[in-house]
Formats: sequence, structure tokens, C-alpha cells
Amino acid sequence: MLLTGHKFLTPFLTAGDLYHDTSSMITPQLLETAYRQGIFPMGGKDGAIDWYSPDPRGIIDLDQFHLPSRLARTLRQQKFKIEVNRQFKKVLLACANREETWINDEIVSAYTALHKIGKAHSVEAYVDERLAGGLYGVSLGGAFMGESMFTLERDASKACLAFLVNRLKERGFILLDTQFITPHLKTFGAIEIPRGEYLKRLSSFPNVSIGNPGVFKKIRRQSHWIPA
Repeated sequence: MLLTGHKFLTPFLTAGDLYHDTSSMITPQLLETAYRQGIFPMGGKDGAIDWYSPDPRGIIDLDQFHLPSRLARTLRQQKFKIEVNRQFKKVLLACANREETWINDEIVSAYTALHKIGKAHSVEAYVDERLAGGLYGVSLGGAFMGESMFTLERDASKACLAFLVNRLKERGFILLDTQFITPHLKTFGAIEIPRGEYLKRLSSFPNVSIGNPGVFKKIRRQSHWIPA
């Protein structure tokens, strides 16, 4: 661990699902340490950062991913061009552009910094070069931790999710973390597992490299990606 002595790590895992922190600046190193322990931040209403480790934890089992038939038809129509890491910060800000959001300025700065060192990534859907939807998350070892998504056009963010799952499976990833479960995610096969099981899965691949060519490091343009 990079920051095992940081004050929030020990009480967090022993005292509950939430730790409220009003004092610490989020650095890329702190984010990585937190994610490797099943912890992620969200901006609170008072401007502080709340750290979460849900129990149960939402995931999508990559081998059990369900592609709804209507979405499959949309993808076959080649409506969207899917790209990776072309406009990370624009995706992040679009995810924050809603009536209530946990993505505050500190979150934006922290994840932008994490993106610059190759550990936070975006998947984007374009229509006629216009950003129509996207998602972003964190990639560590064999896990991708999804953070948020947005859509400006029907099925755009869903197309990004389907592309992401395909990309992760191709490259041997093991886990897609959704943090929580929503009815929307359930349509794709999202399930809940105990926090202990989630942490066990994380610990099974702590040293897998994420920098191998073609995973997320470079923009990989996929013109009108179609599922197999």
C-alpha cells in the first residue's frame, strides 16, 4: 500500500460504510490506495469528501454481461462512433452536470490528475463528431471501477458500457465495479456481492500491469463499433 498510515483507512474498514473527511487533499496516490482497498470518494453537500465502501457491493460479472436486444439492434445500426480518452475532462464535467451531484471541484481535479498518469479513463460515444454520451472510471490491475456516466442522446451511454465490457474481456480484466446497483444496471446483469468477497477479488490481482499497449493508454478509435 502507498499510504497505509493515512488516517481514514483503518477506521473506515472497521467502523462502517462511510468515513467523513474534511481535511485531506485527494491525490492520485491516495485515490489508488483507496481503490485497492475497496474505497472510493464522493463529494458531500458541505464540500467535504465522503469515503465509501458499500456492503454489499455492485459489480457486473463480465462473463454474465447481458446485452439487451434493443441496444444490440442500435449498435448494429452503427449510429455511434466509440472512442477512448479523447475528451476525459469533458466527460467528467458532463457527468457532473445535473441537479444534484457528488462530483465537486476537488473530485474533478483529482480524477483529472489520475487520468494524466494513465489510471482514469473515459469511453465516449459520438454522433457526427458531437459528444453524445460517455462514462469514466479507474483501471487498476484486472479491475475497472466505473464512476459515472451521462447521455445526451438515447442509448449513447449504454453503447459506451457495452464497448467497455467488450474491451475489458478482450484484455483479460476480471472485475467491473459499479459500486451500487440501480434498476438500469440490473438490465445489464449487475449483481451485488458481499464486501468481503469484493475485497477478496481485488486482492487476487494487485500487481497486474495496466500499461500494456492497447488497453487504455492511447486513444483507440473504434469507428461504429458493433458487438460480435
